[in-house]
Amino acid sequence: MMDLGFLIARLVIGLLIAAHGTQKLFGWFGGHGLKATGEFFGNLGFQPGRLYATSAGLGELVGGLLIALGFLGPVGPAILLAVMIVAAISVHWRNGLFATSNGIELPLLYGTAAVRFALAGPGRYSLDSLLGTHIEWTPALIWAALAVGLAGGIANLALRREPPMPAV
Repeated sequence: MMDLGFLIARLVIGLLIAAHGTQKLFGWFGGHGLKATGEFFGNLGFQPGRLYATSAGLGELVGGLLIALGFLGPVGPAILLAVMIVAAISVHWRNGLFATSNGIELPLLYGTAAVRFALAGPGRYSLDSLLGTHIEWTPALIWAALAVGLAGGIANLALRREPPMPAV
């Protein structure tokens, strides 16, 4: 039953975050698409905005699909962790905790799920299990992948410039 629970969690969370990436990249599912998302990222201080929006959208899409498929062990979770760190700090932090005020609740939940997927593995119903590659992910490699995700998120934030002042 635990493996079935892992599968359901991976599918729901992985596919939702992948869909979120397609909102940024293609404007699917009510998203704004790359042009508008790039402008938003630029307003947040990420320059060039379109490049950062593309990176975030691809991170969500690829990371989400890797999680949903249970493929490449902690790689998808590490990508998701990096994206959620940036989202939590640059967009949601100033709004408090709960999603009702656009707070950090949602990126915190996604980031926590990413760490869970990395540490506990994808379960029996996954591509890694089917291909026998889940055995290759030692605890040291899992922690290294998560550290790379953490460092990637922090590096992105470090490259952020102060958002431009609004015209009066």
